[in-house]
Amino acid sequence: MEYIYAAMLLHTAGQEVNEESVKNVLEAAGSDVDDARVKALIAALEDVDIEEAMEKTAVAAAAPAAAAPAAAEEAEEAEEEAEEEDEEEKEEEAAAGLGALFG
Repeated sequence: MEYIYAAMLLHTAGQEVNEESVKNVLEAAGSDVDDARVKALIAALEDVDIEEAMEKTAVAAAAPAAAAPAAAEEAEEAEEEAEEEDEEEKEEEAAAGLGALFG
């Protein structure tokens, strides 16, 4: 969630929400930064109107059974996909390395 909060903070402060700025906010807060999660967040927010998502969140928070905002869900899904892709790339690189040993 801290990745989403970093994006919201940047947006509210009138700053550009990009990979570098999100990393800077997270590092300033003392968090360990996962580059894949940052990239996934930025990709998920590409077509999201952050202001509108924040307004929906405020309205949803007032309701007792409010669901998570779509932007947060999309960002989390994109983070998971990026992590899976990262793992697949690592496995492919390892397999290529082993192939070079026997080739």
